[in-house]
Amino acid sequence: MSESSSILSLEEQAAVPFWRDIHVLRWLFQIIVLVLTVLFLGLLANNLVTNLRKVGLSLSFEFLFRPAGFSISEGPPFDPRAPVWKAYLVGVANTLRAAGIGIVLATILGTIVGIARLSRNWLVSRVALVYIEIMQNTPLLVQLFFWFTLVKALPSQQRETIIRVPYQTLHLGPVEIPPLAYFSQRAAALPGLQTQESFRFWWPFLVLAFVTAYVAWRVRIYLKEREGHPPTGQFWWATGAFVLSLVIGWLVVPGSPLRITIPTLVGEGRIVNYEGGWVLTNNFQALLLGLVLYTAAFIAEVVRAGIQSVPYGQIEAATALGFTRGQQLRLIIMPQALRVIIPPLINQYLNLTKNSSLAIAVAFPDLFNVSQTIGNQTGQNTQVIAMVMGSYLMMSLSISLVMNIVNKRMQIVER
Repeated sequence: MSESSSILSLEEQAAVPFWRDIHVLRWLFQIIVLVLTVLFLGLLANNLVTNLRKVGLSLSFEFLFRPAGFSISEGPPFDPRAPVWKAYLVGVANTLRAAGIGIVLATILGTIVGIARLSRNWLVSRVALVYIEIMQNTPLLVQLFFWFTLVKALPSQQRETIIRVPYQTLHLGPVEIPPLAYFSQRAAALPGLQTQESFRFWWPFLVLAFVTAYVAWRVRIYLKEREGHPPTGQFWWATGAFVLSLVIGWLVVPGSPLRITIPTLVGEGRIVNYEGGWVLTNNFQALLLGLVLYTAAFIAEVVRAGIQSVPYGQIEAATALGFTRGQQLRLIIMPQALRVIIPPLINQYLNLTKNSSLAIAVAFPDLFNVSQTIGNQTGQNTQVIAMVMGSYLMMSLSISLVMNIVNKRMQIVER
């Protein structure tokens, strides 16, 4: 009886017409949607090409090989006679510089503020709360204008009025410490690193240092797990391997590959210039201040939420075992909190990178600013906008890829 009923059901299934088969209908619906989408996009593309031809333009990228005809105020050296694509790469480099430095500084500041938000000291926690509320509830564009105005309000770059840090040369016995940084309404000068001729022989040791640091990290974890102990000390193993590789490279390579340069003031008249060091224009200072302080407020809340996600019983257990507050935070709380912190932290890194496009408000020649100039010079705005969208997409996907790898490493492995 059961065999006959099963055979009957199979015959009934086979007898269902294809236009009533749910699997066929699903595929048919998707194909129809895909065809309609392609037709719609084709219609838009045809309309775009037709309108461009009417005004004497095309979708060609030949304009990238024409001379740019404009200068770029900062970033990698650029000759106005160079092709347009080199100007575009300068804009990409400036965006990466602002986003890279901003991500590092915002992470450090946000972590400090997030921990301060949970401090048992009432004043510290309230100051952190006020900072977070002000930064989160003020538009970034307004903040950029504020910091740009504040930077422009610094003293002029005159020998008598320029701000020095320290203000005068410090005498510590036989050691003299000259002013290390200068700030004015034109630019700031900080100590920096300058590559020497032998750096081209030394940079492979820098790559080797990262590799050896990673190997030392994994070896330390493997040895601890083999002994049946929780992995500890891998940070110091990795740091030691990294420093040792750099020192060996420094001793092997002839000459000094890097040199610390301290900025100095040069000039005969009242208006002086900077020589040496790392010079930051007021445009870059305003952009960096805005991006870092704005994003750090959101990172602080992410850090606070991650720390509070750790069960309080573990903190009580650590206290009972005699762990100090710093040891609890470093060894117990933060390793577990990172599993909660990293996913929303990725979004903040992406937001900072995309928000760097507001640099046009403070006249910093980032990717968006330079691309606007290219579009105005060549009239090929469609191609330029497509290139800008593709560039930001690649930056965002790269950041997501790296952070997702880190997030996967931090997750608990279920057995």
